[in-house]
Amino acid sequence: MGKDADTGGQVKYVLELAKTLGEQPEVEQVDLVTRLIYDATVSRLYSEVIEPLSEKARVVRIQCGGRKYIRKEMLWRHLDEFIDKSIKFIKVHGRVPDIFHGHYADGGYVAQELASIFGVPFIFTGHSMGRHKKNKLLSEGMTEADIVRRYFINHRIAVEEKVIKEAESIITSTNQEVEKQYGLYDNYAAGQYLVNPPGIDIDTFYPYYDTTFDPSLESETFKQARVDLLHELQRFWVGPHKPFILALCRPDQRKNISGLLMAYGEDKELQAIANLAIFAGIRKNINQMEENERDVLTEMLLLMDRFDLYGKLAIPKKHDFSFEVPELYRICAENHGVFVNPALVEPFGLTLIEAASTGLPIVATKDGGPADIIGNCENGILVDPSSYQEISHACRQLLVDGDLWNKCSANGINGVRKHYSWPAHCRTTLSAYQSALDNMPDVQPDAMQGQRGFGRSLTQVKRLMFTDIDNILIGNEKDEDNVALQRLLQMLGESKDLLWGIATGRPLELTLDVLQKNDIPVPDILICSVGTAIYYGQENALDNGWQYHISYKWQPDLIKSALQDLDFLYFQEAENQRPFKVSYIMKDDPDLLAEVHGALLAEKLKYHLVFSNNQFLDILPYRASKGKAVRYLSYKWEIPLAQIMVCGESGNDADLLRGDMCAVVVANHSSELEPLKGMRKMYFSDQEYAAGIIDGLKYYNFL
Repeated sequence: MGKDADTGGQVKYVLELAKTLGEQPEVEQVDLVTRLIYDATVSRLYSEVIEPLSEKARVVRIQCGGRKYIRKEMLWRHLDEFIDKSIKFIKVHGRVPDIFHGHYADGGYVAQELASIFGVPFIFTGHSMGRHKKNKLLSEGMTEADIVRRYFINHRIAVEEKVIKEAESIITSTNQEVEKQYGLYDNYAAGQYLVNPPGIDIDTFYPYYDTTFDPSLESETFKQARVDLLHELQRFWVGPHKPFILALCRPDQRKNISGLLMAYGEDKELQAIANLAIFAGIRKNINQMEENERDVLTEMLLLMDRFDLYGKLAIPKKHDFSFEVPELYRICAENHGVFVNPALVEPFGLTLIEAASTGLPIVATKDGGPADIIGNCENGILVDPSSYQEISHACRQLLVDGDLWNKCSANGINGVRKHYSWPAHCRTTLSAYQSALDNMPDVQPDAMQGQRGFGRSLTQVKRLMFTDIDNILIGNEKDEDNVALQRLLQMLGESKDLLWGIATGRPLELTLDVLQKNDIPVPDILICSVGTAIYYGQENALDNGWQYHISYKWQPDLIKSALQDLDFLYFQEAENQRPFKVSYIMKDDPDLLAEVHGALLAEKLKYHLVFSNNQFLDILPYRASKGKAVRYLSYKWEIPLAQIMVCGESGNDADLLRGDMCAVVVANHSSELEPLKGMRKMYFSDQEYAAGIIDGLKYYNFL
């Protein structure tokens, strides 16, 4: 906690929510799913796959994007890998969650995708929203190009638009968040909003005067924290007897620490009245920190020097969130100090209710959640964070007027207990969960349910079967071929533990067209465009994880450039050109094929080449093919290769047929597959077309 801009109030909120939900009798299990990290710069706990939080709540860590810590803005391209491995975790543990609750935009994307895959409700809590952040940064003078480069803000906003539309419920902390942040989005009207402010642990953040009446409340750990804090603060101050102004936040430009320093530095009267303490995260070497945090901390030191605040300003380098922070609030309250949150915008302000719970009056930005907190508790003063004079004047008011200080202190203690308790927050959250579950259509586990719920089937199914279309599923329109096809479709439809799919060179649109023309129902899974796209269910939900996987080192423009001088290559029609497939027509000649390989290798390009039907040349990402797509499905859905049957008839299917799967080659196969005879798990049927597939199902005892 507090190490960098990614580990502030939002992380604390989610941890507390998970633990408190786990204490509710109707909740069986809470999994807080995050990224697994092996990095010497962070706690070793980040590398524990399972970390218990309580009896029914735990942190589950999924590895993606390598092993090192990555700031959240850089995680976007790794989230589909995170989704795939989360699916594996769910299948291995044998329990599909009833609810997926996503936090922040990236967590919202992951939760929305998983909820769609498993056919269960999706709940979203944004904490902060991209459009609002972008507008603020623009108003502060940052260019749009810099914002996009650093924060990937446009991608985030596009994700948030979809999340708002798809979420069964959006939980916010304040009304201001709904109106001023979600209100900026095109899909704002489609959202279902529930204002539910978070709570705090009042047993930890108890009033500063409680130990006066009951000394047993203060544990030995809290006493040690108090001694350490007092020692640390008094190292900085010449007059440690004075009340002090306290700020506690991450080293982030949006937290406006410089604004508070300017307010204090320009007000000599305020300096005479009170000291200042700024706890800005945890730091060791400023030069090794991220650019944003480094700039903030450097500016703090420069302003300290500019206003000569030595002996008045304390800037400790670290603090313990569990014990020192509650004690820090109480020390400040005992000295009749003030807590200040000068953030340019604050979606909620968890530190404000923590401070209020201990009896510490607050000064806070009027932009965001603090307006609701002070409106509910009447325990402080709202200010314009861009006005140094307003900040300093509000601090002086509370520090000088004893009656006002006492009123705000008492109001904060009482208001938090009335409006911001975790049990109340969780009861409202559980009501939102139950309402979302009640509104969901029934999901039958033994059948695909369109886009929603196909994952439920794939986590329960035992076997998969894949076949191409032309010259195998569809025959020569002879009566016996049509009878065999109808019999095959009936057998597949009646099977309870076998899902079937098509693996074809055709793109999705042409695949659906040929299926419709031949009265073949859309199967459970479609592998299209020679294995470069995977779709699920009746709604043809694209597998984004596969797209991410095959995009590695894929350079289609360079491939076209490398082959442009080969006059024996002709582009296939536009409908066969796909984002992950470059397709040509060429004469069947081994020497010409060698020239293609030579031209691509000369440019050191990564690729996978498929030549089929004596004329079609497809160049794919080197990670892509029909066979690799099936192996990816085996990995993702934890279905052993031995439980997957694949059927083919042409050279286009050779990659699909090789390996540890149960392979079937129908009798009407092309000569390109003759070299596969005699290979392990390779059955050459003496039956043609669909009859050959049925023969293979019987041979491998697949039904």
